[in-house]
Amino acid sequence: MSPPKAGDTAWTETVLKSFSQPRGAQPEAGLIADTAGNLYGTTYKGGANNDGMVFELSPPKVGATNWKETVLHSFNLDKGAGPVAGLVADGAGNLYGTTYYGGADDNGVAFELMP
Repeated sequence: MSPPKAGDTAWTETVLKSFSQPRGAQPEAGLIADTAGNLYGTTYKGGANNDGMVFELSPPKVGATNWKETVLHSFNLDKGAGPVAGLVADGAGNLYGTTYYGGADDNGVAFELMP
């Protein structure tokens, strides 16, 4: 959502990414941003194993309108599946999060992704 322009009262909605299988579906948490304007998030389904994924959306290049999606990680049940919470990042660009399923007792995992 973009705030109203001067003299206007309506906010403008712009779709950055439409989710659909197998590229990722059911984003359940919010997004985080880095200083370059990239957005990071998770989907509960989709990815290479249909167990969810972590993605990056990069802003359009000058003169373009489409955001670029990059799959950073596809989950699998052994190492975690079904992320439903948001991500956090540290100063080095590492991303941290949790999954609902997977791990030793299939009760989820906490994970770190490093660039």
